[in-house]
Amino acid sequence: MSSKQRTQVAIIGAGPSGSVAAALLHQKGIDVVVLEKSLFPRFSIGESLLPACMEVIEKANMLSAVKRANFQFKDGAAFHRNGKYTCFNFTDKFTEGAGTTFQVQRANFDKVLADEAVEQGVEIRYQHTLMNIDLAGKHSVLTVNDKHDKSYELEADFVLDASGFGRVLPRLLALEEPSCLPTRRAVFTHVVDNIDTSAPENLDYDRNKILISVHPDNPDVWYWLIPFSNGTCSFGIVAEPAFFAGYPENNIAAIKQLASEELGLCQLLAKAEFPNPAGEIGGYSANVKTLCSEKFALLGNAGEFLDPVFSSGVTIAMKSSEIVTDLLIRQFNGDSIDWQKDYAEALMIGVNTFRAYVEGWYSGELQDVIFHENPDHKIKQMICSILAGYAWDTTNPFVAQPERRLRMIAEICRDTKS
Repeated sequence: MSSKQRTQVAIIGAGPSGSVAAALLHQKGIDVVVLEKSLFPRFSIGESLLPACMEVIEKANMLSAVKRANFQFKDGAAFHRNGKYTCFNFTDKFTEGAGTTFQVQRANFDKVLADEAVEQGVEIRYQHTLMNIDLAGKHSVLTVNDKHDKSYELEADFVLDASGFGRVLPRLLALEEPSCLPTRRAVFTHVVDNIDTSAPENLDYDRNKILISVHPDNPDVWYWLIPFSNGTCSFGIVAEPAFFAGYPENNIAAIKQLASEELGLCQLLAKAEFPNPAGEIGGYSANVKTLCSEKFALLGNAGEFLDPVFSSGVTIAMKSSEIVTDLLIRQFNGDSIDWQKDYAEALMIGVNTFRAYVEGWYSGELQDVIFHENPDHKIKQMICSILAGYAWDTTNPFVAQPERRLRMIAEICRDTKS
């Protein structure tokens, strides 16, 4: 065992939350080491960003690098159910802030952020895996294996877990708890879409928006179609695992059959090519006993992942980075931080708002609101703000009381429909 190395902040994972947190801390002269077990680029799911991300990306001085990467411009979200199409334009929202963002191949996007962090002076150690952590002493001690499988110790004042679905600290510290959300499975691939937007049946299609489609016979089964700038799309289906039992075991065959069952997607993807293998992820919703202590904090998916329906994952990751780095900067400057109140409770405002909307989507309440024939413009702007990622704006009544407000407006929509 080599002698201990030392850093102020150790970050586990170089994905969006890790790279952004590292850049924000480095800007303030705080010593950071990022440990990343993979080599970049590497595949990741979660490809449709929300406009609320853009402020954090800009704060980390990464916006110009992201813009140079020529990702697909995104200005909203479109929804389709049984022949009815509706959309939300993110520039027409209740909360001030960016109204546009990008749809990204995450392999490229994550590498752009990580490379920019390195360009700014951050040290990222690729193929370094955290094997163990000891929080008992004054400083945390991380046992790490490098790319040659040699072990070393890294001492840190504070540890940030940005490992995403790897959930490294929740596993090592036995923090994992079951999610309150039902188990669901997502099956997905990248297609060459070959969509003819001039065809009469495709005139509603807008590459600048993610398209969420509802299965015609199963309203809790939904599809995502996320266009990229290179003529391809990310295409996936989310359902409870038992639903897929009636479909081919081969995931590409299942995806094609499911696409044929939804008329809008059947038309859009009539000429699509499926050159890539399918991926799947199941049981992804997760929770933990605690998000933080005096020694560590969990960022993004490492703490809690809800559901992909509103693309909240990267936004929660980046918001957690912004909140935690502001607190760490204050702590290193001598301020006293109440981590539960200042970090966990502050972050959970937005997480709980997103959760209310995920639950409302599957209960049907939110679908009834989204597909209502004559939406109130002000209410639509408030909901649009949440769909755009501004889930921490408590001046928005639909953030301040998400379950109550959503239930109330759903009842109004159902009454006016009947």
